Amino acid sequence: MHLSFFENLRYSDELANTRAGACLVSERFEGRVPPHVAVLRARRPFHAFVAYARHLYADALRPHTCISATSGIAPTAVIHETAKLEDEVTVEPLAVIGPDVEIGSGTVIGAGAVIAAGVKIGRDCDIGAGSHLQHALIGNNVLMHPGCHIGQDGFGFIFAGQHTKVPQTGRVIIQNDVELGAGTTIDRGSLRDTVIGEGTKVDNQVQIGHNVTIGRHCVIAAKCGLAGSLTLGDNVALGAMVGINNHVVIGDGAQVAAMSGVKDSIPAGERWGGMFARPTRTWFREMLAVRRLAEGSGADTAARPDDDRDEGRG
Repeated sequence: MHLSFFENLRYSDELANTRAGACLVSERFEGRVPPHVAVLRARRPFHAFVAYARHLYADALRPHTCISATSGIAPTAVIHETAKLEDEVTVEPLAVIGPDVEIGSGTVIGAGAVIAAGVKIGRDCDIGAGSHLQHALIGNNVLMHPGCHIGQDGFGFIFAGQHTKVPQTGRVIIQNDVELGAGTTIDRGSLRDTVIGEGTKVDNQVQIGHNVTIGRHCVIAAKCGLAGSLTLGDNVALGAMVGINNHVVIGDGAQVAAMSGVKDSIPAGERWGGMFARPTRTWFREMLAVRRLAEGSGADTAARPDDDRDEGRG
């Protein structure tokens, strides 16, 4: 039997044609469920569906990037004699763990990953295959998908003729319960640390510059670019491909629409979008005004040739 859910009138046609055996639905829409489908009443159907899926597919909550079926230390892993690994750490083939590294129990280091000198990784973490960590302090239950690069130098130069490199001496601190998508890059700080707050979720191919501070429980969608020394408060949401200028402050609970460019700070709780980003109501009004102007201009332009031809035939 297949289980589905329904909570949006936009998908009424799909509900009418569903072949699912049961459907999670709120009391409001219960009457729309076809008679052949068993009704499972839920106040928030999608949340109930996710809770059920998490129970049924618990293994899917951690990325399975490992290439071997067994836990423990692979024979081809390279581990420095001064590294400290707690019990039940798994190190996959060809991974390299440098001097003075510390790794907590239950953590998995994926195949080919490189953990450079002095990195500290907490318990129950998953470091994806091919990732590279240096100058980093990682909390507990951090999920890092393949190909992440954490703690490399930020882009710091004095731009004048021959560009002079600014020393990068800070760390990356990733707090508990953070998830990083594949190919994400987080630069180490220059003079202070780059910090990713507890519970924050970062999508694939995101670039986070040096000295950035990201608050707790933020959501950052794919291909965002965060320039150096900016600050995100708690519960900030960035749509895909958002770019944010350096030293900008995004307040708690603010949201930025996908493909926006942010050059100014955003107050807490506001929703901004566009290029350059401004409050969404202003953005929508401006787009509507431009469209009306363009449609009006188009109508005038289209009228003139007809008028000219009419005059010529007269």
